[in-house]
Amino acid sequence: MAVEIKVGDRVAWVNLLNQDANILEIEVDGKRYEVDLMHTADGTFSILENGHSHNIELVPHKDKKYTAYTLYQSCEVEVIDAEARYLMNRGGNGFDSNENTIFSPMPGKVVNVMVEVGDEVKEGETVIIISAMKMESEYKAPKDGIVKKVNVKDGVIIEGNQILIELDLIETE
Repeated sequence: MAVEIKVGDRVAWVNLLNQDANILEIEVDGKRYEVDLMHTADGTFSILENGHSHNIELVPHKDKKYTAYTLYQSCEVEVIDAEARYLMNRGGNGFDSNENTIFSPMPGKVVNVMVEVGDEVKEGETVIIISAMKMESEYKAPKDGIVKKVNVKDGVIIEGNQILIELDLIETE
């Protein structure tokens, strides 16, 4: 299961590859790590990685956002998993200003690709319809832009977190 995690201004793709009790094998932006992760009684997380110990307290906010506290610093953290990506794509809002891709949050089937490379799209315009879990969902352009790449065709089966459409954003003043 891969998720996108924003820590301050940095965005990382994190994928859980294997778990045996509290020993996790994870991949962060393509690099593999083995960590020993414990959720302690006082609500902090203790992480052992390559002989180094890290303690992190996560204070939850709404919408899978957290404030992470370590011994020396704090930062804002946001987890963008399949559910969060689905809600952002369905609503056509909630994207960052630099968001230029439309993802599939879950496996499904492409019902209708409504744009082609070179098409100009407006924020909130439906660009693709996906059928998943017996529901059809419209995915909307997060910002005004030009369609740069269409990675799927009508009728194809897609995977979760697959990039469907890429945009070149149009800067508005």
